[in-house]
Amino acid sequence: MRNTVRLGTMFGIELKLDFSWFFIFILITWSLAGHYFPGAHPGWPGGAYWVLAGLTSVLFFVSVLIHELAHSLVSRAFGTPVHDITLFIFGGAAHMSAEPRRAREELLMALAGPGASLGLAGLFFIVWRLSLSFAGPLHALAGWLAWMNLMLALFNLIPGLPLDGGRVLRAIVWGVTGNWRRATVIAAGAGRVIAFGLIFYGIWQIFSRNWGDGLWIAFIGWFLNSAATQSVRRIAVDDLLAGHTAREALLTDCPHVLPRLTLDVVVDQVAHPSGRRCFPVMEDGRLFGLLTLEQIAEVRRGRWATTRVADIMVPLAELKTVQPDEALTTILERMAAEDVNQFPVMEEECFIGMVSRDTLLNFLRMRAARLA
Repeated sequence: MRNTVRLGTMFGIELKLDFSWFFIFILITWSLAGHYFPGAHPGWPGGAYWVLAGLTSVLFFVSVLIHELAHSLVSRAFGTPVHDITLFIFGGAAHMSAEPRRAREELLMALAGPGASLGLAGLFFIVWRLSLSFAGPLHALAGWLAWMNLMLALFNLIPGLPLDGGRVLRAIVWGVTGNWRRATVIAAGAGRVIAFGLIFYGIWQIFSRNWGDGLWIAFIGWFLNSAATQSVRRIAVDDLLAGHTAREALLTDCPHVLPRLTLDVVVDQVAHPSGRRCFPVMEDGRLFGLLTLEQIAEVRRGRWATTRVADIMVPLAELKTVQPDEALTTILERMAAEDVNQFPVMEEECFIGMVSRDTLLNFLRMRAARLA
């Protein structure tokens, strides 16, 4: 989700558009303008089909956004912040900072999205009925959106992770057994069964010469299987990290840079020899900030010789840090929620090292090797 365009914020939640969204937007618009609307409403001017198709596609993705906002607002009401919502090729995804704490919270949060979609389906159905005598563009738009919002709600209620129905299933199993991990494994297993069913159905459609629908259905199945598998892997990762702290995954030999160094010197004398992508900015044993290769890349190469580290670093006052005794599971959740790759580790205002995604990965490998 890194290749995104920021749209703004709503209710304090950042809204993003993944580049893959443009593909599905163009595909839906082309399908509506070239096939659906001309077939259902022949005789309109050609340009009218394209204007109506574009507007319908935009409103459909607004519907998807409302679906995700419903999840997010219920999640926030229960004290689980939502960092952002991203629209992408398969619809939308709300990025929560943590999992719900109780089964009831999970259930209500999962049902909020399909509930919003059903509400939108009802609203567009009313517009469709009221405009029935006109049979014009508004009638065509409302009818398609009513149907698609109904399908969006019903599809998401299929009982398998990562779909909303999978979260409902997990909430029910969680409430009965009191075991979130077991509930996740069961819901993810159901999701994988459904995903493989979609993949095989898509392949059957391809062999039946229905290439377009077959490829799309199989692609959706592949995505659902990947997401369900990821849910189970996350449990395994949490189990390996459980009971361990930042001190155990600490990188202490971090090459640091001085605030007064210019970027050309940093690249030639520190970045290239070390192979690192992130550098603490220090002087006299004191941490001043953090410098990354991404920040350097944002400066034109011709200005490297005149741009100092202090000019572009993230200063200490704005730096997100962790304590040496902070749990690794919490740190991993923070990395995902705050979209960062590393945290400086501070002990009594003194910098003692770095915890990054790479150090966590190495720690996981060592833990897995010991348990094998």
